[in-house]
Amino acid sequence: MCRIYASTDPAACEAVTRSVRIHGLVTSVRLEARFWEILDEMAAAEGMTTPHFLGVLYDEVLELRGEVKNFASLLRVVCTIWLARRAGKSHAQAAPPHGELAFTC
Repeated sequence: MCRIYASTDPAACEAVTRSVRIHGLVTSVRLEARFWEILDEMAAAEGMTTPHFLGVLYDEVLELRGEVKNFASLLRVVCTIWLARRAGKSHAQAAPPHGELAFTC
């Protein structure tokens, strides 16, 4: 089993920094390349660019929680939730309707 994970392309684990604009302010987000690939897929599934998708997600979390403590960590968790829902892990983890991004952690 470990060979499946140990043979992962090292490039997928490399940290990549992207600049995104949230509320008119440019900020940098540093994630592993594989997480950016997943976020790009998520954004495309919602018919959005990745920067716009991140802004919408940030706003939703801000509205639900009042603050976003660690956006990079949130994005990693959101990616795992999305992958689990896409894999159909359980009814409780079913994908939200198109256009609804309210992920809860």
